[in-house]
Amino acid sequence: MRVLQVLGSSAGGVARHVAQVTSALGSLGEPGEPGEAADTVHVAGPAELAAVVAPSDGAAVFHTTPIADRPRLSDIQAVLRLRALSAGADVVHAHGLRAGALAVLAVRTLPSRARPRMVVTLHNLPVGGRAIRTVSAVLERIVARGADVVLGVSGDLVVLAKARGARQASRALVPAPPLPQPSRDRAAVRGELGLAEHGTLVVSVARLAPQKGLGLLADAAALLHGRSGHGVLWALAGDGPLRGELQARIDAEGLPVRLLGRREDVADLMAAADVVASTAVWEGQPIAVQEALQLGCPLVATDAGGTREVTGDAAVLVPVGDADAFARALSEVLADPSRREALAASSRAQAATLPRVADVVAQLRAVYSGRAASGE
Repeated sequence: MRVLQVLGSSAGGVARHVAQVTSALGSLGEPGEPGEAADTVHVAGPAELAAVVAPSDGAAVFHTTPIADRPRLSDIQAVLRLRALSAGADVVHAHGLRAGALAVLAVRTLPSRARPRMVVTLHNLPVGGRAIRTVSAVLERIVARGADVVLGVSGDLVVLAKARGARQASRALVPAPPLPQPSRDRAAVRGELGLAEHGTLVVSVARLAPQKGLGLLADAAALLHGRSGHGVLWALAGDGPLRGELQARIDAEGLPVRLLGRREDVADLMAAADVVASTAVWEGQPIAVQEALQLGCPLVATDAGGTREVTGDAAVLVPVGDADAFARALSEVLADPSRREALAASSRAQAATLPRVADVVAQLRAVYSGRAASGE
């Protein structure tokens, strides 16, 4: 089967997922079913993502395609490019709302006998003002009514796709890539962060963008600092467009938050934490949350999007946007070692239930071939 994967300007979880899917589908080492051959995979997307989504193992061929993060004149060029690439494909699988809409427009301009099967995975619920939501609603209708199958990374996205007119919609599987075991002991990591011997460490891993609830993080950190009887450090690993704004607030208010930037030692940081926290406004199947579960970390998170679908009962979940409730939940967990131990055990048990790459391959090959039942 010849599959064209399409994605836009995301260098975060979407790009990592496409890389995972591309490598698995194009490799004989990750069959969906016994004896099933590898697919021929091509990837279309912005040039800067080539190294991420088309690994050097030769599992895919990359085609530079100008898919921007907002409407541009280059969208016309992108549609024409995608039309040409789609003409020889059996399946076109686009990731994200804008990439999905452009791919649908490209495929629907082909003669009906030459149209590949069109699949779109929705990875995010648009977060923003009225203008963003209005444009997003138009794109959602284009995707829902033009795709043969819409996959959503959370249940609310599946419901949304059906409401917009999707003929077939189901929940996508998005497992976290394998996380290496911690390479340094807890004391060494905490010492490198300058934490006092009896200090408290909260760790978050997130892109510094509106979806991640950074205002809530700052508000909760201020409340936690005021309520704690000992030193608290909230270490935030990740980078993004809101870094300068968040750092300015940290400095102005003296918040106990340290921005660590992009890190390659996420496993070490999480394993050294007393609690791992996620303050997101919306999530699909959050990678950082899955990683915390894999490591057996006590977890406090907002009940955002598909987070509950990932954590089950293994985390303390707090309403989105409620800084007081979040700080209170953190304080209670941090003050109770036995509860942290119970949460850690629940995390490890829940991690064993999470999907694997082989599950993703099996799901996608069923969707690509039309074997998946409607409404799954």
